[in-house]
Amino acid sequence: MNERLFKAIDDRSDELVALTADLIRFPTINPPGEAYRPCAEYIAARLSKRGFETEFIRAEGTPGDTDRYPRVNVVARFDGRSPGACVHFNSHIDVVEAGEGWSVDPFAGVVKDGKVYGRGACDMKGGLAASIIAAEAFMEVFPDFPGAIEISGTVDEESGGFGGVAHLAKLGYFSKPKVDHVIIPEPLNKDRICLGHRGVWWAEIETKGEIAHGSMPFLGDNAVRHMGAVLQAFEDELFPALDRKVTRMPVVPEGAKRSTMNINSIHGGQTEDFRPGLPSPNVPDACRLTIDRRFLLEEDLATVKSEVTDILDRLKRERKKFDYEIRDLMEVLPLMTERDAPVVKAVAQGIMAIFDREPDYIISPGTYDQKHIARIGHLYDCIAYGPGILDLAHRPDEWVGISDMVESAKVMAIGLNVLLRGTATS
Repeated sequence: MNERLFKAIDDRSDELVALTADLIRFPTINPPGEAYRPCAEYIAARLSKRGFETEFIRAEGTPGDTDRYPRVNVVARFDGRSPGACVHFNSHIDVVEAGEGWSVDPFAGVVKDGKVYGRGACDMKGGLAASIIAAEAFMEVFPDFPGAIEISGTVDEESGGFGGVAHLAKLGYFSKPKVDHVIIPEPLNKDRICLGHRGVWWAEIETKGEIAHGSMPFLGDNAVRHMGAVLQAFEDELFPALDRKVTRMPVVPEGAKRSTMNINSIHGGQTEDFRPGLPSPNVPDACRLTIDRRFLLEEDLATVKSEVTDILDRLKRERKKFDYEIRDLMEVLPLMTERDAPVVKAVAQGIMAIFDREPDYIISPGTYDQKHIARIGHLYDCIAYGPGILDLAHRPDEWVGISDMVESAKVMAIGLNVLLRGTATS
């Protein structure tokens, strides 16, 4: 019964904490992509001792990949005693910068008050550790299981996943018949199943100007002022229109049920690359703005883009000397796995067994690597499920609860039992 599986995980609870802390101690900061190789090697060494076949895949030629910062991914596979389905647990090993405001060392893996603290604790090294423990416990209790289990540690999710899951998907690592079901242990709460995410369009807008002496701006054309007109039009027209759009998707938190756009960055003038430095005595001849537009299942990408370009084209007609260029940086369509998909039902059985209630089915406000599995791998039996609270991600004193990881590992183990052995209880 499940009690054997639960006991195998409870017996590994100290090991789960130690594994999480060890993973946090690799400062896999992205950008630039530090410590990817040693972290991948650590994961491979552990899983090799448990009988997994491991391989390293470097994503050469992808954004950010250099000999100093190689984009190294690890994929481990354990084949069961007989043919069957393959369940793949995919976790990203990269983390964002620590930032200021920490009360503990962000890369020390501090354990206190029932929590493991550190950058990446919940997003998502705690989830990676929980999936490893779940797989190892399952393999111990059911050594004759059919099918296969895969565990991957991939890179660059925080910057789009192009050197990680996208690269592996192009190589066939996330397609049938190699893989049938994918669970991504992102921190979306232990009793919730994330079916997908909103769409995203990243773009860079550049306004044009003409350089001149700063004491005689009338002889030039100020690109920053042109960008100011763009921002004002966004404030007056675009943002109110986006706020009126509401989705039927179960997006959390509540504010993300509306369309949103964030201004990620703005750069203009000749001094941006010389900080700290002296001001430039010039009229800026270029200004660049990066936008992060998140859109809903009810919206189509062409309309999303036209809402921005229509404003820019109107300014070009109405504003003297206004000119612009716009460049696509990334575009991903909204994604929602069906609730009756096998991996959804399997993990739901685990949640009901542990928490004695139906899971909440949600959509993530931001994208994660499921986008590449669907878009490139054409594999749609994929969800995000893992321990941790999303609101803690990327913040000072990020943490993951120890009991949350243990309970999530039990849910994952039941999911394995359902998907590979066809049962949740024996």
